[in-house]
Amino acid sequence: MRRVTALAAAALALVLTACGSSENVTPEADSSAAGQPVSVTDARSKKIDLRAPATKVVGLEWGVVENLVTLGVMPVGVADTKGYTTWVTAAKLDPSVKDVGTRGEASVDAIVALNPDLVIVTTDESAGTIAQLEKAAPVLVVRGADAANAIPQMKTNLELIGRAVGKSDQAKAALADFDKALADGKQKIADAGQAGGAFTMADGYKQGSTISIRMFTTGSLLGAVAGELGLKNSWTGAGDKDYGLAQTDIEGLTKLPDGDFLYIASTTDGGDVFGGDLSKNAIWKNLPFVKAGNVHRLADGIWMFGGPKSTEQFIDAAVQAVTS
Repeated sequence: MRRVTALAAAALALVLTACGSSENVTPEADSSAAGQPVSVTDARSKKIDLRAPATKVVGLEWGVVENLVTLGVMPVGVADTKGYTTWVTAAKLDPSVKDVGTRGEASVDAIVALNPDLVIVTTDESAGTIAQLEKAAPVLVVRGADAANAIPQMKTNLELIGRAVGKSDQAKAALADFDKALADGKQKIADAGQAGGAFTMADGYKQGSTISIRMFTTGSLLGAVAGELGLKNSWTGAGDKDYGLAQTDIEGLTKLPDGDFLYIASTTDGGDVFGGDLSKNAIWKNLPFVKAGNVHRLADGIWMFGGPKSTEQFIDAAVQAVTS
């Protein structure tokens, strides 16, 4: 998948209506023992009954797939394996994993051919596709994101998937690791005298001659994590209700003060609009954080909408950027 496709797919999620929230995902008693029946209630408030923890699982969104791999369950099918491999380095796929189409337009036939015992999608998936899939296998729907509860929603999704695949203990351990990484990162920033430091977080893409910039507000997952690290987001505009993203352009950045400007790009999928296309732009060159040398490109392969493992990668990269 090309860079524009990856970003456009995530941008499309901004206008889709979410089907549930972290509040209506009901924990059932853990039945994680192999062979024991499992019941979970998903983001639609729908109860999913499985005869045993799912082992042959298809994931149609990369955050879901990352969570499966984190829990030790290699999915049998994934939407856009090439794109996943480019953008998600925290939880790598086995070569045996089958590609089942693109995110947002997966092949139902390809999924059915894998004979899965569970398909996991997000609330960004179309109701029509979900209905088709449910004719062949149980479908678990998790909320893609929640700008009002970004970090709790990420945790809820991992816990819900963990129950469905019989890996609740592994989910608990992964979240404990995440909490520790967050606490350690916050301490490093405080020790460096950077607590309360200003930052902004963005990504950008080019379509034709137009460059679009997405700002990660305090409601985005990475924005919320940076806030927990002790940093202050200089972008005060509102984002969408799910992913906490706001659209702007180069002129929109002129209202930002000095501070650390963090961004993510991919050399192999769309390039770097900030370090490339905008590097000779007069407006960009005169922005306070550009003139001060406070622009930081984070490492490739940190998925911005992932689970705890991708988010831990962001913590490490953000702490390094603002304390170096």
